[in-house]
Amino acid sequence: MSEEPRPRPSGVTALPGLPGLPADFRAFHQLYRGRYVQWAELHLRSRADAEEAVDHAFEQLIRTWPDVLAQPVPEAYAWKVVKNRTVDLARARGRRPVLVDVAAFETAALRDAIDPIGELVESLALYQAVAALPDRQRDVMVLRFSLGLSTRETAGTLGITEAGVRSTVRHARRRLRQTFGSEEGEDDDRRTG
Repeated sequence: MSEEPRPRPSGVTALPGLPGLPADFRAFHQLYRGRYVQWAELHLRSRADAEEAVDHAFEQLIRTWPDVLAQPVPEAYAWKVVKNRTVDLARARGRRPVLVDVAAFETAALRDAIDPIGELVESLALYQAVAALPDRQRDVMVLRFSLGLSTRETAGTLGITEAGVRSTVRHARRRLRQTFGSEEGEDDDRRTG
C-alpha cells in the first residue's frame, strides 16, 4: 500500500504542473528542488518536512520571481530563502535543525566499520567541527561531502563560482585540521575539485 500524501497547509498549492508559471522558474525549480530537499532532510530528519519547507521556499520565490531574477546572483538569494524556510519549519515543529545528529548516525563508514563505537565518536567529533564552521564553509562541506554534489553542482546551488567552492573547501579543511591538531599537507585539498 502506498502512503497517502500529507495534507498541505491551507493556502499552499503544489508548484509543479501549475499553468502559467514562467519557463525560467520551472527550469530553476526542476534543477534545484531535489538538492534543496536533500539538504533540508538532513536538517529536519523528515522527508515530508523537508519537502514542505522547500515548497514554501519556492512559493515565496515565485511570488517575487522578477525581483529574484533582479538579484546579483539569484541562486544565492534562493539558497538563503531555502535555509530560512527550513529553520522556520523546524521552529514551527518545536525542533531545531539537527545536521550533527543525523549525519553522524547515517554515515556509510559507520555501517561498515570494524569498530562502530570508535567510528561514531570520530564521526560525532567531525560533524560537530563541521557544524562550527562559518555558514559558507559549512554549506559547501555538507553539499560536497554529505550530499555528494560535484564542485559544479555545489557552485550552482550556492550561486558561487567553482573556484569559490574549491577555495572554500581548502579553508574549511584547514580549519578542521586546526581543530583536530592535524598538519596534513595541502595535497588533499587539490584532489577535491
